Amino acid sequence: MFGPAIQRTARHIAEMVVRPLAAIGMTPNMATVLGLVLNAITAAILAMGSLRLGGVMLLFAGMFDMVDGALARVRNQKTTFGAFFDSTLDRYSEGIIILGVILYVNSLPPSTEKAWTLALAYIAGLGSLMVSYARARAEGLGLEMKGGLMARPERVLVLAVGLILGAEQWLIWTLLLLAVTSVFTSVQRIVTVWLKLSRSAHQSSEAPDGSPARNNGRLPEHADTANH
Repeated sequence: MFGPAIQRTARHIAEMVVRPLAAIGMTPNMATVLGLVLNAITAAILAMGSLRLGGVMLLFAGMFDMVDGALARVRNQKTTFGAFFDSTLDRYSEGIIILGVILYVNSLPPSTEKAWTLALAYIAGLGSLMVSYARARAEGLGLEMKGGLMARPERVLVLAVGLILGAEQWLIWTLLLLAVTSVFTSVQRIVTVWLKLSRSAHQSSEAPDGSPARNNGRLPEHADTANH
């Protein structure tokens, strides 16, 4: 949802901020682990019921998520493992934040609203993970997949703002918005991949002279026999 101009500006600011960290020897992977620790602290704050403070911490931890990438660029240490490590720990961070919310809601007195809030927290967490999985799976098939309504920065911002402004009163509505938009984005990416693969299959089914191509019973290039 955030446009390329906003993303470039954010990266530029992050690179200026991390130069002192690079100077004292912090590596991108160290920053990635520290980001996970900050999210774990945030989850603990949320679980204890301090939702507004948790929202502020979530914003801080979310901004810190940009530090590892900025450090990699500043120190010229971009690696394939670093990108994999960052992406994997980001999923743990998202999961542990939702866990903090669930633990808080579970401590409330029984009510219909409590049951709905727990269900929405679960759906929001699952939808968020599926947005990221859809991108990873698409890129594993050789397709570029960066679009969608609610990527990770937007999800962090929606949850943080909802916690800061509304705390307990807005929690169910914040989670509803997060659940709906996350599931929508995952479906949006599924449809995008289907359209791209359909176009690819259509193009490969025609020979250069316009006649149907034969594949002698072989699977198309993008076919995957694994059951994922």
